[in-house]
Formats: sequence, C-alpha cells, structure tokens
Amino acid sequence: MNRFALLTLYRSLTRHKLYAALNIGGLAVGIAVFLVLSLYARFETSYEKWLPRYDRIYLVQSVWNMPGSAFNGAIPWTMGGLLDQMREDFPGTVGTRVRGGEDAGSVVRSGAAVSEDVAQVDPTFFDLFDLPMAQGDGRAALTSPANAIISESAAKKYFGSSDPIGQTMTVAMDSANSYRVAGVFRDLPKNSEFKLSILIPLAKTPPTDNWYHWGSSQLQTFLRFETPEAARAFERKTGTFVDRRATQDMGKDASKTLSLGLLPIERWHLEPTGTQSAGQKLTVVTLGIVGLLTLLIAIVNYVNLATARAGLRAREVAMRKVLGADRGALVRQFLGEAVLTVALAALIGLMLAELSLPLVNAAGGLSLTIPYLVVVPLLMLLVLVVGVAAGFYPALLLSRYPAAAVLASARSPGGGRAGTRTREALVVFQFGLAIAFIVGTIVLFAQTRHVRQSDLGFKRDGLLVVRSLAESLVSAPQKRAMVQALSALPGVQTVSVADSAVGGSGNDSSDNVKLPGVAGNGPSLRWIVVGPRFFSVYGSRLIAGRVFDDVHRADDSDGVAKDQPRAIVINRRAVPALGFRSPEEAIGKTVGVDRPRTIIGVVDDMRFDSPRQANTATYYVYTRKPEELGSSVATLRFTGDPRAMVASVRGVWQRMVPQVPFVGGTADQRLAQFYEADERATRLFAIGAGLAVLIGCVGLWGLASFNTARRVKEVGIRKTLGASSTDIVKLLVGQFLRPVLIANVVAWPLAFVAMRTWLAGFDDRIALSPLFFVGASVAATLIAVLTVIGQSLRASRAAPAWALRHD
Repeated sequence: MNRFALLTLYRSLTRHKLYAALNIGGLAVGIAVFLVLSLYARFETSYEKWLPRYDRIYLVQSVWNMPGSAFNGAIPWTMGGLLDQMREDFPGTVGTRVRGGEDAGSVVRSGAAVSEDVAQVDPTFFDLFDLPMAQGDGRAALTSPANAIISESAAKKYFGSSDPIGQTMTVAMDSANSYRVAGVFRDLPKNSEFKLSILIPLAKTPPTDNWYHWGSSQLQTFLRFETPEAARAFERKTGTFVDRRATQDMGKDASKTLSLGLLPIERWHLEPTGTQSAGQKLTVVTLGIVGLLTLLIAIVNYVNLATARAGLRAREVAMRKVLGADRGALVRQFLGEAVLTVALAALIGLMLAELSLPLVNAAGGLSLTIPYLVVVPLLMLLVLVVGVAAGFYPALLLSRYPAAAVLASARSPGGGRAGTRTREALVVFQFGLAIAFIVGTIVLFAQTRHVRQSDLGFKRDGLLVVRSLAESLVSAPQKRAMVQALSALPGVQTVSVADSAVGGSGNDSSDNVKLPGVAGNGPSLRWIVVGPRFFSVYGSRLIAGRVFDDVHRADDSDGVAKDQPRAIVINRRAVPALGFRSPEEAIGKTVGVDRPRTIIGVVDDMRFDSPRQANTATYYVYTRKPEELGSSVATLRFTGDPRAMVASVRGVWQRMVPQVPFVGGTADQRLAQFYEADERATRLFAIGAGLAVLIGCVGLWGLASFNTARRVKEVGIRKTLGASSTDIVKLLVGQFLRPVLIANVVAWPLAFVAMRTWLAGFDDRIALSPLFFVGASVAATLIAVLTVIGQSLRASRAAPAWALRHD
C-alpha cells in the first residue's frame, strides 16, 4: 500500500467514526476475550510441564473396579511399599515416592506449631523431579536422614535474611524431629499439583503398620520411563504382578478388583482421579470453546459490517477505475485496508486483555499473565487470516462493478438480495451463539446456586469441624481432654467424634456386604465409625428404627465378638442396595454372612463431599471410644457468631496441644472448597458470554443503522401513502428481529447438548427446564429490540418530503 491508499483508509475511518468504532471495537473485544480465556486454558493445561523431562514421568494409579461404590475408578494413591515390591519383581525400575504435601506437617518453634506443606520423599526424588535449587545440592541432601531441603519462601519465613544452610529446624510429621537444612529449592510455580515447602527423607522403617497392605492408600508413587512404549509395556505386566503380590490381602484374581495404571504426569491435573470428576477438564474445554466462539462472533460481526458498508465506497471505486486503476490494484488496496484495520483492532484487543487481567484474576482466583513472545506471533497470524477473510469479499464485489453503471446510478449498490440474505445469515449465526451463551450462563448460575443451597441431609449451619484432632501427634488422652474442653465452651451445644466429617475429612473406607442367600461378594458400601451424639450433632433425619445410644450396650462394636452381629445404621441409598423394598423392612435384618451386621436404623443420605461425587450407600458403626480412632475428627454443634466460635476453639487448641497446628473451620467453609472451581468457571463463562452478546448487539446495531439509512426513500413513500410512524417502527423492528428469532433454532439444540454434558458431571444437579431456554430467548429478543429501536424510531419520524429528497 502507498501513502495515498493509507490516506484513503484514514479518511474512510474518520468520515464514518461510529462505524469504525463499532467495527474495530467489536473485533477488539472479541480478541480480548479470546486472549484471556486462551490464557486460562493454557494455564490449566500447563501443569507439571515446567519440570525437566516431565514427559518421562508417570503417576501410578490404583484403579478400583467396584461398580456402585464411591471408590470405583482411579485414585492417585498407592500402598506405601508398592515401589519396593516393583523393584524386586522388575529390576531396574526407576521411581520415587512422595508422602504428604499440602498442610501435611508442621514446624515447631518455641513450643508452638506452624502448619507447613511437608512431604517425606525417597533419596531418588531428584532422579525424577529435578527441582531448581537456589542453594545446595538437593540430590545429595536427601541421602542423609537428618537433612531437609526447604523452599525459598520457607527459608525467608523461618530464617529471614540469614543463610539457612546448616541451621536446624524441628519438623513434625508422624513425630517431631530436628533436621539440618542442607538445601533451598526455588518456589514451585502455581501450575503444579505439588504443594511442597519442606522435603524430608522417607524413613527406611515403614512409618505405618499397613505399609505393605494391598488396598491401602498412603502415598503417591511415581515411575520414570524413557519412552511411552516402555511405559505401556510395563503397564501391561502389572496385572500378573498384582495377582502375584496381592493374593493374601485381596484374594485370588486380585487384579479384577484392583489394577495399576500409569498416568502421564502432565495429565494429572485434568484427569479424573479419586473424588475429582471429569468436570474440571470439561470446564477448561468449555471455557476454551467460549473464547474461540466469542472470537468467531467478533470476526463474523466484523465481516458483516465490512461487507455492508463496502457498498458506500462504490463510487470511489468507480472513480479510481476511470482514472486508470485495474482490478488487481483495487483488490490489493481493500485487502491491505482490511488487514490494517484488523491489526488496529488486535492492538486494542491486546491492550484490553492486559487491562482486564487484574479483574479476571480477582474474579477467578487466578494469576494469568500475557506471554508476549507467544501471543504476538499468534496475533499477527490472526490479523492476516481475519483481514483477508474480511476484505476478500468486499474487494471482489466492489472491483467488479462497472464504473459507468455505478456513476449513473442514483444510489450505491448494496449487494442485492444475495447480499441481504448473507448478512441475515451471519446475524443468525451470531445471535444463535449469543443465545446459547445466555442459556449456558443461566444454567451455570442456577446449578452453582443449587449446590450451595441444596439439602445435604443435615443442618450445615452451626457446624464446626476440627480436623487437627486426627493428627498422630495428638494422643488419645489429649483427644478426650480436648473433647471435654470443647464441650464446655460457651455456645457449644454438643460435640461428637467420628472418622469422617463434612468436607471430606477423615477416612474413606468401604467393603462388600454379603447378602444371605445371594451369590457373590455382595454390594460395596462405604462405612463410617461414629461416636456418641454423632447423628444429634448433624441433625440427620431418622427414617426408620433408631440410632445408636449408650442404653443399648450391644450398639458398641468394640465389645462385640467377631462372629457376633454388630449393630449398624444405614442410609437411604443402602436400603435398595442391600435388597430391601423399604426402610421399615430393613430394620432388624442381619446382612454380611462372614461378618454379620444387624440393621437397627435408617437415616437420610448425608452428603459430606463434592456435589460432583456420587453419594453412595453407607453404613455407620458405633464406638464409645472414638478418640482412639486413627483418623478421629471432631464436629461441634454451636450457636452464635461462627468467627468467634472458631477463635474460641483455636484458643483452646493452642493452649492444650500447642505442638500441633490447629486445622478447622465451619461446615460452610469446608464445603466451599467443592464449589470454588465451578463458581470460578461460572464467573469466567458469564464474562465471556456477556461480551459475546455485546458484540452481537454491536453488529446488529451497525446493520440496522446501515439498512435504515438505505431505506430512507422507502420510508418516505410509505408515509406518503398513509403509513403511520408506528407502522414504520413495526415493519423495521420486525425485519430486524427475524434473524434473531430464527437464531433460536440454532441456539436451543446447541445449548441443550452442551449443558446436559456439563450437568452430567454432577451427582446433585438441576433439571434442564424449558424456562431456561425461553428466558434466554426472551432476553435476547429484548436486547435486540432495544438495540434497533432507536434506528427504527429515527427513521419513522423523518418527514416524507425530507426522506424523498435525501437518499
């Protein structure tokens, strides 16, 4: 392009300032949304890729095949001694183990404990995870059981500006021991599943009794393979390995119940494991698609306005032809103008993305930044593609107009009926996606509101969970004293201890319950050990029979011989699972042939975990000494201000057990962790959807402005023949709304399939009501009416004489 072409572009943009603002602004907003959501998707898919040779590291998964059980599927945990047995059976196996992580230990200073992300690791840790070191040699440090390596943040926290190397610190995990700091590693990035601030050597002596018990979940095992083929070959051999090693604990053909899988570490974050469902991966994919579709809407909007306004330059093209310009020169000029315009929009979009990142990070709890070395080349490619796409049709259309016919015409060509139909089709496409976005936003907000307010089977208000009671450093006498002290606090109504609590705290255990006269091992049920007042604390609803009490001494499972029936309470879902037609029919029945259990009561289902996780059949076992449980968690029922109660409980804890950090919170705080990711995704989706609708409105307004300006003489003739202003408004608005109404045909099936897929990830979910779709369509229609009503009113109020003179 020469300077005259650039001058022409400048004059075209400044002459039609509103058109330029709408066209460039709409595309800039679309590019900004695309950049932000792409950065989010890029961040979520970049986990562990910061590690050197991450593509050779695999997480060993325990894959349970127990249909109907809460523990069916893959979990990222294995028994402690798995790697030892693998090395015996497969010499040359390269692997390491990580036990602990986020808030798994503490640092004791001046008799008080501070919670830290402590992990016990093998000396081979750096063979797989070559963490960048700030000081010292991490590989050499882990060879001594008296050494520890810490993160830069931990070094600054505990040693300030002094050199941490060689200094000692007391780290508690299972037991409190003194360690010498032998290295400092760089803080791990946020795109990592590892939460590590202190690494200490894993003791050669098994730290737990069931270290070699198949079926236990104690730590994470990682293996390294040089090629994917080697990993797949090893995985194929694990079936016979499990059958050979797990027979004693799991019986013959153990691999049919428990198998081992190898998960590439870069897929760990988004792969459904344990209590994590496929919802996280689906959320990332959904938001990535939203970004792409928003960009596509912006591109369509830009092309639509560009082709609509191109006809206004027909006389300019004709004059250029008269003055000697050939068709090739005109095509190059229009394509160049389109590319430059898109480049300006891309620059503005990049600025908008940079300005909006702090707000998006705050709304989504993220830490996104723009990697310009990656983004700028992609934007340059986008500018070329969109510029050519937007400029190609107008360039060909205008360059082929005969100069004489254009100069002799009383009006500029507008592309005829074919051009009108093309523009309407593009509006249908835009608003079809916009309506689908509105439906999606409504459904997402309705679902997130539902899970926060749904009936969980217990009274969530006034509940406080003390997770730190389960720490191994707290002795049974200390637990009993703590429960008594908590019960005496003002505002505390009652306290109970169990090995499970709201928020996913405590143990996750299940077993098969054999049914009398029925072949097979029976259904798999989750089981929870509870202490006195458990059902009273939670306010669970009794459906039939009774709950445990101290009047019936046979309720206590600790005093029952192994071959004698134990009293159990089951939940509603366990009734059909155990073959009973009603809760009343289950009362007094004994199940479990090898380990008899007599049902004394049926309570309503209680959901302690994520709404995405299936709420399964459960039975409860009673003990009068819950403080002796290895994973005893205390739950308090209280009245008054939750913050004041948490502060009071923390004060009691720090006074009685200062060597263990207090970990606790209200039921609402514990449950909030399950809703956080979906609520963040909902906010990001709503932002993208709102801007997509805005871009669609901008395009519709620009098109309405263009079409209204071209129909001024038609309006004058209609008014001369007796049409009222109301008739004119109805005509224009009706024609503008026609593509919007047709867009529902595109939007409804698309939104239905997308939202049904997303809701399928929730066990507790809303129904896809037709009201969601009708409401979205009404909202889109109102938005469209408000968008074009101004143009229609202005055209209808024009005097017929003025309209007939000005076209």
